[in-house]
Amino acid sequence: MEYNFKINDFEGPLDLLLHLIKEQDMDIMNIEIVKLTDQYLEFIDSMKEKNLNIASEYLILASELMYIKSKSLLPNIKDEDEQEELTDLKENLINRLLEYEQYKKITQDFKNLEEQRHEFYTKSPSNLKEYIDPKQQLSEDITLEDLLKAFQNYLKRQQIKKPITTKITTKEISVEERTISIKNILKTRKKVEFFDLFEDISKPYVVVTFLSILEMAKNNELKITQENNFDKIYCEVA
Repeated sequence: MEYNFKINDFEGPLDLLLHLIKEQDMDIMNIEIVKLTDQYLEFIDSMKEKNLNIASEYLILASELMYIKSKSLLPNIKDEDEQEELTDLKENLINRLLEYEQYKKITQDFKNLEEQRHEFYTKSPSNLKEYIDPKQQLSEDITLEDLLKAFQNYLKRQQIKKPITTKITTKEISVEERTISIKNILKTRKKVEFFDLFEDISKPYVVVTFLSILEMAKNNELKITQENNFDKIYCEVA
């Protein structure tokens, strides 16, 4: 099992090191390793003076910093291998700090999201049938929602079939005029498929036709039926 040791609110040695870097306004990519090591060791010593237990990971990083510091203080390192080792040690430390800083930022983002989530409340699904307005039931099998879904699917199909080049003309028609027209159609044909009543797919005509059908169904002048789900919808004289 892994434990997180905290010293003065720091979660691990990298957290302490990052705090010291920011406190001195250092650039992580160009840290002053000697100065940083001295400050880190001073902090560890102060914790010992307070008789606080220092986690071994803090001491491990302290020894690592002291080693890098000792290498940095060597005058004019001419050995290429030693120079390369020093560069690698610094780069490794910088990469760990950058990675830790990114994790810390992500952790804070998650904490913020968690706090936001606590502001939302959910409940289990409820049966809302008792709140349904009976007036929205167009027939025993068809509801207004069913008709709207069918109508939306029809409009999508018509949009796909719509020619690229069209000529727009003005054709005004009222709900009353369209209602009379639909009544005349039903007198002749008795039973008509719902979508057959939309001879023109222009927006004004489609809207007026749909409103006329709803008005007639509401006034029991028209009956809307559908034998099974997804079957054709028919309109007939009530």
